[in-house]
Amino acid sequence: MPIISWLLRPILFISAVIAGWFVSTDAANFGVVQMAVSVLVIAALVGLAAFWQPIALWFRNLIK
Repeated sequence: MPIISWLLRPILFISAVIAGWFVSTDAANFGVVQMAVSVLVIAALVGLAAFWQPIALWFRNLIK
């Protein structure tokens, strides 16, 4: 289980920072908002990993 903790801790930290922009950390629903943001961050990372080659090709053509 330590590997899961090492992977999720940075994602939850980033999610807490982003959720803190919109909701006070003292609010009752902060945990819900943080988890929603973390799901969006994980989905973005998975999308980035899935479409890495087309994105790299697009940037390579953009630089030329």
